[in-house]
Amino acid sequence: MSDIDTSRADETATGTAVDEAARDADRDADERAAAAQLSTTPSEDAPAAAGIGVLGWLRWFWRQLTSMRVALLLLLLLALAAVPGSVIPQNGVDQLQVDLFKEDNPGLSAVYEKLQLFDVFSSVWFSAIYLLLFVSLIGCIVPRSWQFVGQLRARPPRAPHRLDRMPAYATWRTDAAPQDVLAAAHRTLRSGRFRVAEGDGAVSAEKGYLREAGNLLFHLALIVMLVAFAVGQLWSVEGGKLIVKGDGFSNTLTQYDDISAGGLYDFEDLDDFGFTLDEFHSTFEPSGPQKGTPREFRADVTYWDGADGAERQESIEVNHPLEIGDSKVFLIGHGYAPVVTLTDGQGDLAYRGPVPFLPQDINGTATGVIKIPDYRDGEGEPEQLGFVGRFTPTYGLNAELGPHSTFPALNYPVLALSAYHGDLGVDAGLPQNVYKLDQRKMEPFTGADGDILRKSLRPGESWELPDGAGTLTFERVERWASFNIAQKPASGWALAGSLAAIAGLAGSLFIQRRRVWVRARRDGAGHTVVELAGLGRSESARLPEELDRFVATLTAEAAPLEDGPDAEADPPADRTDPSPDGGSAVGADPRRRS
Repeated sequence: MSDIDTSRADETATGTAVDEAARDADRDADERAAAAQLSTTPSEDAPAAAGIGVLGWLRWFWRQLTSMRVALLLLLLLALAAVPGSVIPQNGVDQLQVDLFKEDNPGLSAVYEKLQLFDVFSSVWFSAIYLLLFVSLIGCIVPRSWQFVGQLRARPPRAPHRLDRMPAYATWRTDAAPQDVLAAAHRTLRSGRFRVAEGDGAVSAEKGYLREAGNLLFHLALIVMLVAFAVGQLWSVEGGKLIVKGDGFSNTLTQYDDISAGGLYDFEDLDDFGFTLDEFHSTFEPSGPQKGTPREFRADVTYWDGADGAERQESIEVNHPLEIGDSKVFLIGHGYAPVVTLTDGQGDLAYRGPVPFLPQDINGTATGVIKIPDYRDGEGEPEQLGFVGRFTPTYGLNAELGPHSTFPALNYPVLALSAYHGDLGVDAGLPQNVYKLDQRKMEPFTGADGDILRKSLRPGESWELPDGAGTLTFERVERWASFNIAQKPASGWALAGSLAAIAGLAGSLFIQRRRVWVRARRDGAGHTVVELAGLGRSESARLPEELDRFVATLTAEAAPLEDGPDAEADPPADRTDPSPDGGSAVGADPRRRS
């Protein structure tokens, strides 16, 4: 090497040492700018220090509430808060089960009532979580939306000084002019649906904006769902009705067994319709490992819409409700109603009709109560009778379970009863569970041994009560079905929000935000050095694969130089991991791995 060359090398080394810190700072700034705003997540400032006043603390609280981690925490808390509502009977869903739970667990029920666990979804603590999540989502969406709009209007960031520091990188030399290479890169990236900008001897491109759009859509969909659920709770009404075959129902307040409505619902808005239960069909698996498994539940009804509406026939099945106006009629249960007749001690008819019994297990073992408020004994004195019964559609008996049903179909029905006389308590005017017998003022009929009289009856059999108290006859068995009649607005909005949330989540998971830069410049030997680099929001194998396709397209128009003395005469300063044949080298920089 000549003295002149040595002197130039020394001067270059000296200049490099003097400007090293400035160039590194510029390069780091270029890299930060290139990676900036790959997400619309708002930057979170450090928590404010104490002693900054009420306004400062309010600002700090707002930043915490609208942060993404708090929104996710509130969403988790909302899911956990809904768990008690699914395992503890709720007043607005099944009042009968609530009453039974309170009777069986008086001590625990007192604690549950104080914690509002029988009204989870209208409780203060659930509403607080709900409202905080609503505010947090809005606080997250607004700044993200403004930042996203700004990114859509902005140009892709200019190419960093050191492209070889990017996770995906390729470089080669060619005889094509730099402007021709950049023009080809512009066409290639545009054909790949990238947003492209040129400047400073480089082409910048960006793609994957739908990822952020998916994030925003997901959060907006959550707000739509929250609003829809709130509207549905405030302006909704639903109730239950048990109907024996042949009986009907009219959609008026007094016809419901139980009914609940949102705080803003007006019962005058109940849809004007009614229906009659014509027939109930059920089939069960007769044998095998799935013996007793239900195969079909169907209620055939005749309904009318409006006072003067024409009658129509329809079938209601599980998950296939009957829709009338804004109301839906769901089939939710079924069972058996023994038809009994009672003649009193004077030989007069005191009661005749079906009595629904409530199933207690999957095989149909059911319990119920027969109450006879208008009755005269053998001496003509007014009294009241009560019968506590167990009905088994297919009777079975063993030492472990006692009398029970072995199959849910009516193969061998048996009605077992025990009789009481006295005061039922129905004249006190207080609400009473029709499926429970208040025995505080009742005395059982007893036999000669002093035990409570019990009798098992088959259809058509009768029971003569002692002391000429009368006769009870088990005539036959009818079917009953229970229905839930619901009117819930904004259900369509909730469904649309759910679908939009799924679409937004899919977009945010499967669409990758990425940037590509192409630089072309002359080297000391008069050749054009082409550099490609890619940067994604997260590490993915798709980015190097996509860069490979761009390299293949560009090398078709700007062919790499063959190996030879000129190919390595003046290697570019930024080139890393070149391929042996002078072609492209794509992959992670060994000095900087992501």
